[in-house]
Amino acid sequence: MKRTSIAIISSILLFASCKDATPEKKSETKMTDNPLLTEWSTPHGVPPFDIIKSSDYLPAFKIALKENQEEITAISESTETPTFQNTIEALEFSGKYLKRLQRIFYAVNGANTDDTLKAAAKEITPALATHSDFINLNAKLYERVKAVYDQKNTLNLSPEETRLLEETHKRFVRAGISLKGEKQDRLREINTRLAKLSGDFGENLLDETNAFEYHTKDKKDLGNLPESLVALAAEEAKKRGHEDGWSFTLQRPSINPFLQSSPNREARKALFDGYAMRANNDNENDNKAILSEMAALRLEKAKLLGYDSHAAYILSDNMAETPEAVYGFMDKLWSSALAMAKSEREALAKKMKSEGVTGTFAGSDWRHYVEKVRKERYNFDEEETRPYFEVNAVRDGVFALANELFGLEFKEMNNVPKWHDDQQVFEVLEADGSHLGIIYMDFFARESKRGGAWMNALRSQMNVDGMVTPIVTNNFNYPAPSGDSPSLLSFTEAETLFHEFGHALHGLFSNVKYESLSGTNVPRDFVEFPSQVMENWMSEPQVLRMFAKHYKTGEVIPDAMIKKMKDANSFNGGFATVEYMAAAYLDMAWHAKTADIPTDVNAFEAAAMTKLGLIDEIIPRYRSTYFGHIFSSPVGYSSGYYSYLWSEVLDADAFQAFKDTGNIFDPATAKKYRNMLSKGGSLPGMELYKGFRGAEPKIEPLLKKKGFVK
Repeated sequence: MKRTSIAIISSILLFASCKDATPEKKSETKMTDNPLLTEWSTPHGVPPFDIIKSSDYLPAFKIALKENQEEITAISESTETPTFQNTIEALEFSGKYLKRLQRIFYAVNGANTDDTLKAAAKEITPALATHSDFINLNAKLYERVKAVYDQKNTLNLSPEETRLLEETHKRFVRAGISLKGEKQDRLREINTRLAKLSGDFGENLLDETNAFEYHTKDKKDLGNLPESLVALAAEEAKKRGHEDGWSFTLQRPSINPFLQSSPNREARKALFDGYAMRANNDNENDNKAILSEMAALRLEKAKLLGYDSHAAYILSDNMAETPEAVYGFMDKLWSSALAMAKSEREALAKKMKSEGVTGTFAGSDWRHYVEKVRKERYNFDEEETRPYFEVNAVRDGVFALANELFGLEFKEMNNVPKWHDDQQVFEVLEADGSHLGIIYMDFFARESKRGGAWMNALRSQMNVDGMVTPIVTNNFNYPAPSGDSPSLLSFTEAETLFHEFGHALHGLFSNVKYESLSGTNVPRDFVEFPSQVMENWMSEPQVLRMFAKHYKTGEVIPDAMIKKMKDANSFNGGFATVEYMAAAYLDMAWHAKTADIPTDVNAFEAAAMTKLGLIDEIIPRYRSTYFGHIFSSPVGYSSGYYSYLWSEVLDADAFQAFKDTGNIFDPATAKKYRNMLSKGGSLPGMELYKGFRGAEPKIEPLLKKKGFVK
C-alpha cells in the first residue's frame, strides 16, 4: 500500500489519502486538451491511460496546484462565520483534479516509469511538499478550523463528521501550525528538502537495481532452475546484448531462484553481494549521504514539533503510541525467533559440510541449502509445486475465496485503457450483481517498475452527493511468461498475491461518507492487518484445493503434497522472522535517536545489528541504503516497519475467530469482518478491531503460528 516524506504524506492524506472520491461539484479548472484535466467518459470513470502521455503530468500539476491554492485562499479568507460545512467540508472537497493527479501519477511512476516521469517527479514532489505547507501552516485557515473544533461538542455532528473534524484539526497541529517566525520557516525548508531527498533515494535504488547483471554461459551454474526461469534468463541475456548464455538480475523473481538452485558458490555470492550492496557502492547511485541527511532532518523536524525523536512523533498517531511500546513488543518475539534461526543455521551448515564443501557457511549459501534440507527432511522440492501455482490460477483462487467469504464476483473488462499491456482489469460485483468497484492487476517484473508488491487506489470510495465507487490496483514483480511457459509462482509468491488482495478488499469494501476517512486511511500499524489475514486462508488445504491445479493436467494439488509443503514451510521460519525483524529494528535505530544522527551509515547499521545479536549469515531484509519503505515510499513506513509484525498479532487473532466457529468461511464472522473494513479510518484502529472481535487481540495465536510455542 502500496512513499516519500512526511510533507508529501500530509499532502496526499489531505487531498486524497492516495485515493479519490470527490463529489461531482463544479470545477473552476479550465478545460484543456490535457486529458488529466477533463471529465472522463470511460467505463466507470477509469483513467484514460490510452490517451494520457507522460508529458501531460507536469503541466497538469501546475494548473491543478494553482486552482487548489485559489480554493484554499477562498476558504481561509472567507468573511463568513466558520462552520463545519464552509470550513471542514470545504477543505475535504477541495482539490479535485490535484487529488486525481497525485493518485495516478504516483501509481504510474511506481509501476511503469520512464525518463519523462522521473524528471517530472523531481519537480512535482517538492512542489507538493510546499503546497502541503501552504495549507497546513496557513494561520488564517487554522483559525477557522480551530473555531469549528472548539465548538465540536455543540454542533450535533454524526460520529463520522466528528472524526473528520478531529482528524482535520490534528493534521494542522501535527504539521506545526503553532510554530512561528524562523521556526516555521525552517520547518518549510525541511519539508521541501525531505521531499527531494526521498525522490532521489528511490530513483537511485531503481537505477542501481537495474544496472546489475550476472551473466554466465555455463549451464551448470543454473542447477535445477525451472525451465520457465531458464528461458527468462536467456531473454534477459539477449536484452542486455549477449549472443548467448543467461543473465540474472537483482529483481527477486531472478535472484531468489538462482540463489536456491545454483551449485556455484562464487556465482551465488556475486548476486547476494550485489543485492546486499545496492546503492552502497560510492557511485552516482549511492544513498548513504541521502539517508543520513533525511534521518537528521526528520529528527530536527520532530524537535521543532516538540518530540524527542522522529519515532516519537510518528508513533504518537499510531496504535503503538510510543517507541518504548514498539521495542517492548518486538523484544517479546526476538529471542525466540533468533534461537530458531540459529538452529536452522546449524542444520544448513551441517548439510553443506556433508557435501564436502569447505569454508564457512555464509548468507549467500542460506537459500541454497534450505531447499536441500527441506528435500532431505520432508521429501519436498518447491519446484514440484510451481506448476500448481500458475499466476492466473492463483488470481482465480483469491477471487474464489472472496466469493466464498463475501459473495463477490469478478468480471474481466477487456475494453478499458491500461498503463501497461500486462495489466488485467476486473469489475467487482456484489452477490446481487450490483457494482462494487474496479481492480487492476499488474503481475510481472520489468525495469520500469519498482521492486516489491503494493496496492494503490486510483479512486477512493466516498458518499456525499451519491456513492463514488473505488478503483484499486494490485502490483507485483512476478516472473513473466516466456515462450510456451506460463508464469509459475512459488508458494511465497502466491501468498503475496493473497496479501495484496487483502489491501484491495480494504479499499473496495469502504463504505463511509468522506474520502479522507475511507479505505486504507487508517493508522500505519493497522493498515497491514487486512492484507496479512488473507495469507491465513491461502495455506488452508480446502482453499488450496479451490485453485491449486496443475497448469498442464488440471490435477488438483494432492493432499500429500499439501502436507509436505506445510511441513517443509515450517522450516526456515526463524530466518523469515529474523530478517524481517532486523529491518524493523534498523528502522527504529535510525528514527528513535534523540541526537547525533551518524554519517557513517555502514558503521551505524553494523553496530545496531551487533547490539541485537544478529548472526552474520542473515542480513536485514532491507539494509539502510535500499530501505525504500522508510526512505522513499510514497505512503511512508518510517518508524512503522514494525507494523507488519504488529498486524500479524491482529491477523492471527482474527483468523482464530473464524477457526473457533469450526468453519473458516463462516458467513456471520465474514460479515462482521467486512463491516470492520468498511469503516476505513472513521474510527480508531483498536476500536474497530474490538468491534469485530469483542476484545483486544491476544498474542498467543501468533506465537503458535510461528512455532515459538507448542
